[in-house]
Amino acid sequence: MKLKRKTGSLKDDLPDSRSQKKSRQNTEQHVGPQGNLSSESALEQELDILKHALQEFMDKETFVEQCLGRSGPDVLRAVHALNKAINQPNLLSPSIPAFPDNQVARKEASAIPSNRKGDGLPTLPYITDPSLRSSVFTHPGVNSKPDCNYDRLEVLGDAYIELIATKMVWNRFPNLSSGRISQIREALVKNETLSSYADLYGFIRQARIPRDYFAQPKRLTKTKSDIFEAYVAAIVLSDQTNGHSIAEAWLSELWMPKIEMFGGEKCDLRAKESLAQKVMGRNISLSYIDERPPLQLDNNGQTFFVGVYLTGWGWTNKHLGSGEGRSKTIAGNAAAKAALDNKPLIDEIVLAKAASLSS
Repeated sequence: MKLKRKTGSLKDDLPDSRSQKKSRQNTEQHVGPQGNLSSESALEQELDILKHALQEFMDKETFVEQCLGRSGPDVLRAVHALNKAINQPNLLSPSIPAFPDNQVARKEASAIPSNRKGDGLPTLPYITDPSLRSSVFTHPGVNSKPDCNYDRLEVLGDAYIELIATKMVWNRFPNLSSGRISQIREALVKNETLSSYADLYGFIRQARIPRDYFAQPKRLTKTKSDIFEAYVAAIVLSDQTNGHSIAEAWLSELWMPKIEMFGGEKCDLRAKESLAQKVMGRNISLSYIDERPPLQLDNNGQTFFVGVYLTGWGWTNKHLGSGEGRSKTIAGNAAAKAALDNKPLIDEIVLAKAASLSS
């Protein structure tokens, strides 16, 4: 039976409805700050929608030819060519490793030790589970389903990161006190550090997050840190046998430059305590003050500059010494050590303290 040409437009007859509306909604929801699709999973969804639309076109070839007249064959050839192109294997992200279907081969591939790339970063471990990979980059505000966003993953990832960092500092510095171990660990796991790593790996370009977050620096930093934590959890969960060891090897290599910053801490980190024992008393204060803004280093670290000042025993905000270091703690300790090394000044303060206490 010959199809009768309708008076309406081709747009009216081809199924607009759900697929096109879904396409518009997804595109609006998953664009980044420059208007581009912001994650692999969002692009996959758009490609699926396009595949369905092309199939609908091909199912109505006769009708399309009738509506488009002489242009019909050209349009249909283009539709078939596009359909063939988007259905080819390994279409997305050729830079992402393609894992064979064989499960043993997958595990062997995921267990290969990472090597540093040309830019100094260790190779990012691949998340073999596609659903986890999608959840890692999906903000709960974009998809509220617990198994479709990173909300739960980042809690687990945070725990793994804390454990791996503690173990690394413990092994690297066998003589450090528990308090100092905690301080160095904090430098490794704080939001600012993890957010900077997320930036280096380009996580934000894949993330699906509320668009207004890009105008809120503190919230964006926390979000990038959460995504990084979720990524670590997904590495572990996607490979039950080797996932933890892969995550630990990767994080250890990633943290090594920061750890090496603390490698020079051969000095006694109790200088503050020693200084306080010499000069402190009732209603006496020692203040450790930032003397100038931190200096940003090329390797994402900072150098801090701290001075120690005494108020009491006849002095007000008396400068005792200055120090610098890769953390405020190290810089403050260096300032206290500089004060102790200024023996004439410390002896003068000790005499003033003794005179005041004996009067």
